[in-house]
Amino acid sequence: MELQGKVALVTGAAQGIGKAIAEILLKNSAKVSLLDISVSRGEATKAAFGQIYGIENILFLPCDVTSENQLKDCFSKTLEKFQKLDIVCNNAGIFDEQNWENCLSINLVSVIKGTYLGIQHMSKETGGKGGVIVNIASLAGLIPFLFGPVYSASKYGVVGFTASLSLTCLEKHGVRLQVLCPVFVDTKILTDLKSVKTPDEKEKLEMMIANLGVLKTSHVAEGFLQLVMDPTRNGASLKVLDNGKLEYEAIPAILPENPKSI
Repeated sequence: MELQGKVALVTGAAQGIGKAIAEILLKNSAKVSLLDISVSRGEATKAAFGQIYGIENILFLPCDVTSENQLKDCFSKTLEKFQKLDIVCNNAGIFDEQNWENCLSINLVSVIKGTYLGIQHMSKETGGKGGVIVNIASLAGLIPFLFGPVYSASKYGVVGFTASLSLTCLEKHGVRLQVLCPVFVDTKILTDLKSVKTPDEKEKLEMMIANLGVLKTSHVAEGFLQLVMDPTRNGASLKVLDNGKLEYEAIPAILPENPKSI
């Protein structure tokens, strides 16, 4: 997909991974709608990007992604501003094992809602021109994660939901679905994760971090860019590993070559 003139909507876009993804889109001449729950950070990000990439190419919309009404409103306002939508990145996420229902609501339920809204507005069945949706998961959505079982469940859910829906979405709606699975990233989520209480957990966590490494947000943005630009990778799960190494997760065959043999 050529990005010049494309319109993207990114959740959790005022900091961390979302901000890096928004910037790489702007660098490649796309227009971006920035969604974030923090008005102060969102306005500051919009102003900073506007000085570099042109304020006319950027829209900031305050949004609590757990509110379906707010999400719907932000999609509508993005279309009002830019007249189309080509790319959706459901990125907003938290780490919170105590308030686990909220963790699931933000990390998984809002991703599902954002995906369906993206399909609704981009579907060729309803007059759209198709597009691409990239959902941000984690390596913790592909392997067991001792330090955050609920966080891991949310990310496994994102991977499973995206891969499953991709089996019919491209053919039916013209919308390609993909998922990005980075290892540890230098963001607030890693800071929150490091607040685990017991010395034993902290030691194990530090060993895991030493083994897997910590990414810059720019590494994740590069992985996002690769997914968006490659039209052959529908349903792909792309891992972003130490030092930004990109590696696709193998997709097992789910049907035999001869369906009659089922």
